[in-house]
This record gives sequence, C-alpha cells and structure tokens, in this order.
Amino acid sequence: MKGLLLGVFWAHLSSCVLLVGTFFMLLLAGLPRAATARCWDRRLVRGSRLLVFVAMGSGIVWLLIRTAVFENRPQAALEPRAVSHAVLDTWPGMVWLARHGLLLLLAAFLAMRANVAERRNWIAARGEALALAALALALTSASSHAAAITPGTLWAVAVDVTHLVGTGLWVGGLVALALLLGAASREDGADARPYAVLAARRFSRAALMVMLLLMASGVLNAIAQVESVAALAGTTHGRLLLAKLGVLLPILVLAAVNRTRILPALSAPSVPVGRSAMRRLTAFVGLEAALALILIVLAAAMTLTTPARHAEPTWPLPFRLSLDVLVDVSAMRWRALLGSQLAVAGLVALIAACLVRRRRVPVLASGLALVAIGAGVGVFPLVVDAYPTTYKRPLPTYHAASIASGMTIYREHCAGCHGATGAGGPLADLRSPPTSRRHAGEIFWLISHGIPERGMPDFGSRLGEARRWDVINFIRVLGAAEGAKTLGSQVELNRAWLAAPDFTVAVGPLAPGALRDHRGRRMVLLVLYTLPESRARMAELARSYDVLSVIGVEIIAVPIHASSEAIRELGSSPPVLFPVVTDGNGDIVAAYGMFAAGPHAEILIDRQGYIRAIWRGDGGGMPRASVVQAQVEKLNEEKSPPPFPDDHVH
Repeated sequence: MKGLLLGVFWAHLSSCVLLVGTFFMLLLAGLPRAATARCWDRRLVRGSRLLVFVAMGSGIVWLLIRTAVFENRPQAALEPRAVSHAVLDTWPGMVWLARHGLLLLLAAFLAMRANVAERRNWIAARGEALALAALALALTSASSHAAAITPGTLWAVAVDVTHLVGTGLWVGGLVALALLLGAASREDGADARPYAVLAARRFSRAALMVMLLLMASGVLNAIAQVESVAALAGTTHGRLLLAKLGVLLPILVLAAVNRTRILPALSAPSVPVGRSAMRRLTAFVGLEAALALILIVLAAAMTLTTPARHAEPTWPLPFRLSLDVLVDVSAMRWRALLGSQLAVAGLVALIAACLVRRRRVPVLASGLALVAIGAGVGVFPLVVDAYPTTYKRPLPTYHAASIASGMTIYREHCAGCHGATGAGGPLADLRSPPTSRRHAGEIFWLISHGIPERGMPDFGSRLGEARRWDVINFIRVLGAAEGAKTLGSQVELNRAWLAAPDFTVAVGPLAPGALRDHRGRRMVLLVLYTLPESRARMAELARSYDVLSVIGVEIIAVPIHASSEAIRELGSSPPVLFPVVTDGNGDIVAAYGMFAAGPHAEILIDRQGYIRAIWRGDGGGMPRASVVQAQVEKLNEEKSPPPFPDDHVH
C-alpha cells in the first residue's frame, strides 16, 4: 500500500511541477517565430493538457487510497460515504477539493484552444495557465507537514509554498528547456538554435535566483521539520533529506558547468551555434532534469513519512561529538582552541586559492592540510561513544513519581554495586558530571545491555522499559542533587540550570494540579515541613502569603510525614490559604529531599521551572519572609529568562 501511495503521489506531484515549469519556460523563452520553436510551443501545450489529466487522475486515486488508510479498511476506497467524509469533513479533503477545482479550471482553459497569434494574447494565455498551475501546486502546502507546525503555522506554510513553487519553476522549466534544446540540436532544427540559446541564458539567470530561494527555504524547512543532527541521521525522514542533498550536489555541478563553460561558448557572437555544441548542452540539461525528477521522488517519500522532529531517532554511528568533554577535561579546551584556529587558517587558504591564480596548487594543498590537521587536533578529542538509543526519548517525564519509583528500583538492583549514594567504590561515580551529562538514551542502552567487561549485567530482560527509565530519572537526580549543593539562599541572576522535577499537587477533594501548571505564570516556594518543629514557620508563611502572592509567588506546602488531616493539623489561626498536599506527598519528599534533606526545607522555583534558591534547616532557622521577598523581587528583575526545561531527561 505504501509503495502504491508513493507512486501515485509522485505522479501527481511531478505532473503539477511540470505544469508550472512548462508555462514558466514558455514565458521565459518568449513568443516563438521560427518553425521549430513554434512546434516546440505547440508540443508543450498539448503535453500540458495530458499533464492536467494525469494530475487529476492520480489525485483521485491518491484520495481513494488515503480514504482506505484513514478508515483502516481497504474497501472504504470504493464506498461513496467514506470518500465524501474524507473530502468534506477533513481539512486535507477540503484542500484536495480546492486544488482539483483549480486543476479542472486549468483543463477547461487549455481545452478552449484560444487564438494566440498576437503577442499579448499569447502572453495572457500562458500567464493565466502558469498562475492556475502555480496556485494548485502551492495549495499542497496547506495540508502538508508545514501546516501542522505550531506556533508559526503561517510562516512555515509560506516557506513551504516558496519551496514548492520554486521547485516547479526550476524542475519543470528544466524539462521544457531540455525538449527545446533537443529539438534545436536536430539537423532540421537549425532555425531555432539562436532562440534556444537565448532561452537557455534566460533560464540560467532565473534558475540561479530560484535556486537561492530553494536553498534558503529548504534550510528553513529542515530547521522546522528536523531540528537536530540526531533526527537528521537517525530517522527515515532525515535520511531522505540527506539523499536529496546527495542528488542535489551533482545537479549543482552540472548547472555550474552549463553556466560557466557551455553557455558562454554558445553565446559568443563570433562563433556560430553548431549542432555538436547544442547536443552537448542538451545532454547536460537532460541529465540535470532527470536528476531533478529523482528529487521529486525523494520529496514525495518525505511527504509520506513522519517528520523527523516527531520520529524516534536511531543513531547509526558508534560515536558522536560532545562539547561536554571541554567542561570535564580542561586540557581539551586548549586542543580544541588550537584545532579550531588551524582549521580557520586552512579555510582562509582555501578561499585564497579560489581567488588568486599564482601558486594556486600549493596554497590549495596547504589549506587542505591545515583543515585536516585542525580537525585531528580539535575534533577527535570531542569524539565519545554512542549507541543506537543515544537520542531515544524517555517514556516517563522528569516527575517526582518516576524518581521515587526509580529510587526503589535502584536500591533493589543497583545499590549493591554502585552504593546507596551512587559513589560505588571502583565503579563510575553516578553523581559525577561525566555521568550525569551523558544522554539519557546512552544510560538506557548501558542499563539494558550491561557492560560485561566491567561486570555490569544487562537489565533489559529483568526490568520493563518504563522501570528502566525510572532508574534513569533517579540517576539524573543523583547528579543534580550533587550540583545543587552549590545553591544557597541567594539567587544568582542569569544562572538557571537546575530543572525542578514536576509533581502532582493533590489538595483534599479538589481536582489535582501539577507544578508545571505554574510555568510562565507564578514562582513557587515549595515548603517541606514537619510538625511540630515547623509550626512557627508555617504560621509566618500564612501571615505573609498575601504579600508573596501579590509579587507572583505561590506557596505549596508538603508534609514530610503523610497525613490526610494535614490542613487541619496546621490550625485555623492564622488561616492557611496556600495549597497543602494531602495525597502523593511521599513522592515529592523522596525527590526533593535529595536536594534539601532535613525536617524543614524551602525551595524557590522560578516561573520557567528551575530551582534558584534553597533554604535548609529546621523551621526556626528559616529566613524572615522579607528575605524571601527580596529574592523573589531579584528574580522579577531578571532581564533574560531562560527557556522552559524539557519535561524529559536528555
């Protein structure tokens, strides 16, 4: 089914692209006067009528197949009710209806066979056909992957429209130009050779501008749909994009040869346009057009695959580059700096070799050597081991419940070797930066497959996938808690790095909420307390709650010892108006107790979801409310708030 869908969609997309390019090339070449050129014009118009019917027919077949896929029933493709539902009740169906209405209008216009003997009539007829074809092709973007990007849907669709229409102008124009050059290169086509050379020169200039637009819109599309190197190399969508780039490279080489060598020779006024030169240009342009049609196949395949940013990447290489090495090993910074400078010097030499003629070969060789040496010195130290799951996205989020579950599993299966705190003697310290900065997918691979040479067994057959991810969340907190020791009672501006684990806020019979519900709205002062030690402090917070609330702080109190009567136990004077967690407090205490252990702790979490200050100690040793208020006002003055942390560990 997928192969049939790809073939049908390629036929539809190719015919629409060729329609746009055909009329673009006709307008670019101008009204033909020579007999051979007029014959080429008539052949293209006749062919365009066939292309319209191919586009409409393949579009109808595509709709029927998509209906069967949508309904998950092959017979649905032949059921009028199912097909009408797919057309009238879905957005892609409405877009399909609009596009095929335009194609039907184009078919009717081409069937009229208007008199185009006059120049203005000829331009009007070809221009209207180009407008209808381009609009029908552009509407494809309204139901493409670009239309699913939020926010910024309008911008994404505009970029995709530019890419699609540019493809039509370039690829379709190449095919039409190849047919003109083929006709002019025949023995009886000598009368059209000056016309063909002029058309080729005009197309070369126009194609340069179109190609720049295609490259710019392609880069923007890749940023939106791929987003990362891992998605580029590790997903089907990304690999198809790499294949497109691989096909594009020889096309650019052929275009450069045509523009810099063949066309200037044909355009020289003192040299007559010969048949052999025309045949050589025809071969180059024909090969360029054939490769461009292969690009359409790859583009159609990309349209039918999940965008790379939504797919699970499988890393294909046994290594990756990591800048974390520069942080962990100071000696590597000098190597990276030296290597980068050598590489820059090599690039300067390569640019100089392209601009000057004297001693070009030795300068070029020196530049290549410097780039290679710079890569060896600066890049190789950044190479670290990688695994197929290196960029795998975790199943559970970075949540207190997952961390608490991972803590239990860790104590049962891992603490015997790694120690209760993660510092297990000769084994790797799980709290150290080199371990804590590993990608979560790498830790997942090592837990799943083990490290036999170091005596670590595999847990892939012992623990389910979700439980392995819970352990990874706990290991992440081990490293984060070690780093959190540097956090004190004073907020450091523009230094948000410690993501706060999410947790559920369940208060009595009220509907439960979550910590992340406050992101972008309010800061949170998380209070872990014990009665009776914290009673005086809780009373002080209750009295100052109205002031803290006004400046953008929500207090969430969590009793360290579970109690369904936690709110009543705090008393009614002064009244406690902030949330007091009555259910699920054990998970919160287990996770946040690693950042601040003790009978009482207060943790200030900013609006983005980062821990910014921690007060540790008993309830009597906590700062006055005015001190907390000062730190909150300090955060309110922060000029560049950080982005929201991801809800998954990476």
